[in-house]
Amino acid sequence: MHAAAVSRPAVRLFRSTGAPLGVPQRALIGLTLPCAGHQCLSKSPQRNAAHAVSCDATVAAAGAAQPAGSWRGFAVAVAATRAVLFYTTTFLFASPLFVVMLAAYPYVLLFDKFRRRAEHAVNTVWAKLSTLLFYSVHIEGLDNLPPADQPAVYVSNHQSFLDIYTLFHLHRDFKFISKTTNFLIPIVGWSMFLTGHVMINRVDRRSQLDCLKQCGGLLKQGASVLFFPEGTRSKDGRMHAFKKGAFSVAAKAKVPVVPITLIGTGDLMPNAQEYLLFPGTVKIVIHPAVSAKDADSMSAEAFAAIASSLPPELVAPL
Repeated sequence: MHAAAVSRPAVRLFRSTGAPLGVPQRALIGLTLPCAGHQCLSKSPQRNAAHAVSCDATVAAAGAAQPAGSWRGFAVAVAATRAVLFYTTTFLFASPLFVVMLAAYPYVLLFDKFRRRAEHAVNTVWAKLSTLLFYSVHIEGLDNLPPADQPAVYVSNHQSFLDIYTLFHLHRDFKFISKTTNFLIPIVGWSMFLTGHVMINRVDRRSQLDCLKQCGGLLKQGASVLFFPEGTRSKDGRMHAFKKGAFSVAAKAKVPVVPITLIGTGDLMPNAQEYLLFPGTVKIVIHPAVSAKDADSMSAEAFAAIASSLPPELVAPL
């Protein structure tokens, strides 16, 4: 009877947190497993009594690791405040930097129409200043990055609104694909237009084909492109199957694909909770480039590489 009695409060404790499924909750799930069902009961009353003490201590320790009640409310309030400060900061930096981008625009059109390195450099400054006070970025595998002047298709898992900010830390002048409405956002969207990022209407087949054609043209002109091959941000925190557009473009242009794993952006700012920003560190893992071959093979290799740096439970079955 004791095992079942302990597992119920542990489950209630887990459900009461209400937070996204992160490391602490996964740890809590692991802690409750030994007490599930009647597998841990013994015929010895002494051993059962000792086990009861152990289970109670396990649940107490798990509960102490979780923000509950007023503490959880305080943590959420702090995260909401940090999000407001983050958005304020990013727009404050964007305004003067946009003036710099406008001044550089005639130059890039005349001398660097496709890569637009000057505009991208301003984007990088903006992203780094925006994130500086809110989270740190740790990069692994920098030696796997191709030279800056080598065109490539960069692909990454997509967890959060913070992903683009984070990827600018790589110092590569890639063009990323974004929905058309984002280009209408004052200052930020206009900056995307000046930098030459690629518009797409995800519900318009013609727009999708035009996007892939434009990306192919950029690669032939020496510019790199960045895709989130899942197509959109993950709704459940797991990485899902890749669409083949990015890999078809790479195969046709005969350029390598660079797989990148983002770890932690979804914990800091979960998808659909962009009003919260928790503290923490984000990790970028750069994997060895996948050489140009057929699209199916490149997609499978890139998926396996990115998944290799994620916990198994954060990779959806194919």
